[in-house]
Amino acid sequence: MKKISVIIPCYDGGNYLANCIDSVVKNRVENMEIILVNDGSKDNSLDIMRSYQKDYPHLIKIVDQHNMGLSMARNNGILNSTGDYVSFIDCDDSVKEGLYEKVLEKINEYDYDMIVFGEDRIFNDHNILVKPGIDSDCKNKDDVKKIMYSIYPAACNKVFKKELLEKVTFKRGVWYEDVEFIYRLLPYITSIGVIDGYYYNYYQRENSMTYTYSSRLYDLIDNLNGLIKYYKDNGFYDEYHDELEYAYVRYSYATFIKRLSKMKNKKEFNKGVKEVIRNVHEYFPNYKKNKYLTGKKGMYLKHFNSIIAKFVYNREKNKMN
Repeated sequence: MKKISVIIPCYDGGNYLANCIDSVVKNRVENMEIILVNDGSKDNSLDIMRSYQKDYPHLIKIVDQHNMGLSMARNNGILNSTGDYVSFIDCDDSVKEGLYEKVLEKINEYDYDMIVFGEDRIFNDHNILVKPGIDSDCKNKDDVKKIMYSIYPAACNKVFKKELLEKVTFKRGVWYEDVEFIYRLLPYITSIGVIDGYYYNYYQRENSMTYTYSSRLYDLIDNLNGLIKYYKDNGFYDEYHDELEYAYVRYSYATFIKRLSKMKNKKEFNKGVKEVIRNVHEYFPNYKKNKYLTGKKGMYLKHFNSIIAKFVYNREKNKMN
């Protein structure tokens, strides 16, 4: 039976950690390990980890490190894992009942490189169900390539074959590391299994980077520029040009602009808009011909300019008022 390693990084997550661990313990399968990575927490997180390890000594392993950030906590979890497949859970989230049984069923059905499933975004007064961006299983490289434009690039709604994580690790010291990680990993993936359902509970908190502005948002642009270099250096650029181009434009004009709109300084917002437009035109001057620019989202990306950016800015401001 294939073994699953569940990695839970934690920095000062003591208020949520027990709920996270409980959700995995309740979902444990026969051949499994839970790796709790304490990323230099200053609260009671390590004490909570030790308490669970005492109760489940054969199931739970603790990795205690100095504070190095989420990426290094995940990477060190991978280094200390012994499973054939690896799953990541943020310490303030949880998983739904039956997830790992479903994962094993998919793995036994076919030797997938990656398993994906839906995400349940939980707000104070409502939930939003987010699909993984893939409707059916992919069993060859061409099928995987076709979904690169639509895949939801998060690490926690996926389970990865560990041998792939020896090729690609998480970039240290940046925000939006998941987008960078998933798009570096995808050229190596030849099969993806899809589990029907929304098994990852992603709790939306007020200080989430999704809903607030920080200058670290520019890490997203640096990551995208780094992806271009990575694809060129590793001989992927020509084969995956259209997929990379679409991802670059999508995260520049959609994700970056929407989150930039959370800032209060309109002058700085306009500066960011100019920079992102300049980058897109520098790296992909013919992006409007991209075959994936279809539908309503495609129209927005094709015609994006400073005027549309101002509309997005005003819309987001009205939401916050």
